[in-house]
Amino acid sequence: MPIPDYQSVMLPLLRLAASGPEHRVREAVEKLAAEFQLSDSERAELLPSGTAPLFDNRVGWARTYLKQAGLLTSPKRGMFQITERGRSLIAENPSKIDVALLDRFDEFRSFRMRRREGSAETSGEPRTIGTLEPQQELPTDQTPEDLLASAYRRLRSGLELEIIEQAKAATPAFFERLVIDLLVSMGYGGSREDAGRAIGKSGDGGIDGMIKEDKLGLDVIYVQAKKWEGTVGRPEIQKFAGALQGQRASKGVFITTSSYTREAIEYAGIINSKIILIDGQQLAALMVDHNVGVSTVGMYELKKLDTDYFEGE
Repeated sequence: MPIPDYQSVMLPLLRLAASGPEHRVREAVEKLAAEFQLSDSERAELLPSGTAPLFDNRVGWARTYLKQAGLLTSPKRGMFQITERGRSLIAENPSKIDVALLDRFDEFRSFRMRRREGSAETSGEPRTIGTLEPQQELPTDQTPEDLLASAYRRLRSGLELEIIEQAKAATPAFFERLVIDLLVSMGYGGSREDAGRAIGKSGDGGIDGMIKEDKLGLDVIYVQAKKWEGTVGRPEIQKFAGALQGQRASKGVFITTSSYTREAIEYAGIINSKIILIDGQQLAALMVDHNVGVSTVGMYELKKLDTDYFEGE
């Protein structure tokens, strides 16, 4: 089943809290994962930042919102317990707990107001008190990390499309330099000077050049890198594989601005030579990952509470 959003976690978490005097956060996460019947792969899924498991993060936000509404409290580090208000709410037997329900509590409305005011101050936007609906402040199925990840994916997707368009429009000589810059940034080719001498100089049977696999040159990788108007088919990969055999080479990289046919991909997977196929979409993603042809316009540092700091209070 899909990983539940943070609001779907609220009611099961509050019910769990009502089942005993105190609960460990870590144990609660495992119990809730079992209740939602999450698979091992779902439990292992991380936030886009890679900093924490996605489900754990959503349980954490559910707990935060319940605490802000006065339904849970934290008696000590790593523990939580239900309050009398929380027990009263459970006694009502609600079908679900979400932001709209929590909005009945003054403390929670104050918490959301502080968040809105902080956002307005940070962004420079005018503050309009009491006019923002719950779903405008935080979509019902998304945590702040979800929102950041969604925005990042949209921005990155647009950037990658721009890169592909620019690469297709570039001259063959510029595209060659682009490939050199990328391979060197990824740690191949030794120095840029070495890679520049190696790429684009062979032209031997479908090979555009060869680069060092590492800075010491313990092995070499042969490269075919060309802009392509249509889809690259199996014959082109066969030609490249034959050229590798002629060089007694076992490793090659085929880079194109377009894509590959299914037959080409299948062929590259069954031959003895190790040929990596990089299409236009992968090329753009690698360029972003290795800062080739892109620049940083801003950085946002996310921080969380250091509980160890407060433990000795």
